[in-house]
Amino acid sequence: MLGDRGVTISAKQQRWFWVLAFALWAPAVLAEAKIGYVNAARLLEDTPQAEAVSKKLKQEFAAREDELVAEQKKLQRLEERLSRDGPIMSEIERRRLERDLLSRKRDLRRARDDFREDVNIRRNEEIANLLEVVQDAIEAVGREQQFDLIVYEGIAYASPRIDLTELILERLRKSSVKSR
Repeated sequence: MLGDRGVTISAKQQRWFWVLAFALWAPAVLAEAKIGYVNAARLLEDTPQAEAVSKKLKQEFAAREDELVAEQKKLQRLEERLSRDGPIMSEIERRRLERDLLSRKRDLRRARDDFREDVNIRRNEEIANLLEVVQDAIEAVGREQQFDLIVYEGIAYASPRIDLTELILERLRKSSVKSR
């Protein structure tokens, strides 16, 4: 590349120029930046909204969970009956009971799998909604406190000085009280 005076600057020299320019410029810019950190995992555990989600899911799935527990108890009684009365049962009756027991175990396994899947789907839906509320609170604090950057994922270390988790938690607690 030719400069104004006909001097040639190589690509390597240009690269070094930009590295040096950035090294001198970056600290001044970053010193002006207001950066904060939020512990997202803590927000998803300690907020009143998270507790409400947990209670809601427990209530929503309590009846199905009770049905599964009751079916498990029925299976245990059938197994006890088979082990206790199996030797004195007729061959046909014992086989019928064994087949019934196997069929019920399979059905229970499927029902448990379906239950877990349904719980996970609902939990993920509720967490997505909660994440929106948390994101709104983070953005509001960022605007109000004039932060340039607030990070909350993939952080190996953050100084307590820039930790905004308590501030966000307080905002979420207040919004939870208002929504009641």
